Amino acid sequence: MTIDVVADVVCPWCYLGWRRLKSALALRPTVQAQLIWRPYQLDPTLPEEGVDRKAYMANKFKDPDKLKAVHAALVEGGAEEGIAFDFEAIEIAPNTNAAHRLIRWALTAGAQDQVVEALFKGYFEQGLDIGDPMVLADIAEAAGMERLVVLQLLSEGADKEAVAREHGMAVQGGITGVPFAIFAGKVAVVGAETPERIVEAIDQALEA
Repeated sequence: MTIDVVADVVCPWCYLGWRRLKSALALRPTVQAQLIWRPYQLDPTLPEEGVDRKAYMANKFKDPDKLKAVHAALVEGGAEEGIAFDFEAIEIAPNTNAAHRLIRWALTAGAQDQVVEALFKGYFEQGLDIGDPMVLADIAEAAGMERLVVLQLLSEGADKEAVAREHGMAVQGGITGVPFAIFAGKVAVVGAETPERIVEAIDQALEA
């Protein structure tokens, strides 16, 4: 079964959704799943070097109590899936085009899930700047990819337009929120649903 996952690596609900998807697949061990990550950018207008995250979030959430409540819900939900969200550690809100390009190349290298996991974990648990080419090269190398090749591709801007185009296609297709998972091209699940709900979608897709 092919599972298309439209997501952004700076979206905490996408990290939670990814872990819940893994939990769901563990409940259906006979399903041979191939995940294909599709790029979506929560804010493609951010500069390549990123911006200060605290100021950015304060501007986005005018009510600080609301932001605290969102973070608290994510910390609680994340703990159930083994995620240790550390929002205080995140200093930079990056433009994720470069990270999506790395995910794209990782598919060819057979390391997409590993790279996605490292991007999520690095950003949300360690506060890494995943817009920094050196950080991306570290993640690529740890996943068995060629570090120097990745650095060269990033510096050349390879696939920059392709990622922007795919993001545009997702928006034109009516996707306004992520994560958005499509199972076997037949059944869609929007948001970080529970593993049980995701299992239902997998079963529906198999029946269809």
